[in-house]
Amino acid sequence: MTDEEDDVLRYDKMVETALRGVVRSAVEEVIEHGLSGDHHFYITFLTDYPGVKIPDYLRERYPGEMTIVLQYQFSDLDVNDERLVVSLSFNNVPEKLEVPLAAISIFADPSVNFALQFQPVDNALADADLKMLDELEDDGDGPDDDGSGGGGDESGQVVSLDQFRKK
Repeated sequence: MTDEEDDVLRYDKMVETALRGVVRSAVEEVIEHGLSGDHHFYITFLTDYPGVKIPDYLRERYPGEMTIVLQYQFSDLDVNDERLVVSLSFNNVPEKLEVPLAAISIFADPSVNFALQFQPVDNALADADLKMLDELEDDGDGPDDDGSGGGGDESGQVVSLDQFRKK
């Protein structure tokens, strides 16, 4: 990195880390107290991410991305700052999955209309992010936010959580 890049505060990485902490905290609550009410989790993760440990047949069946559901039948749930571990049954065969938190791309609890979508964790800004930063510097205005949380065709740096709040 150049000296100029060293001076840039990486708020995007800070936010991603904080939001992944929400996933960790939610799983810790389930470990301690179990799933209450209608709570259940959909967890989508990148199957080819370094450190993902799943059986080869699952990796072949779900190349790139896989979604698991933590609701009724799961066991050996564990989480720490780096990874999530759970045993699930696939065609009545129990399998242990180990997923780095950084591999998670979506975490959702549909019972309360809550979801988080993550950007891939890496050391470089994507070209689209660099272009957006250049545009911000050029015109002094931020990207328009229509409140949809979609962020248009940009990389989704601005997220509205209002759509997930109970009214």
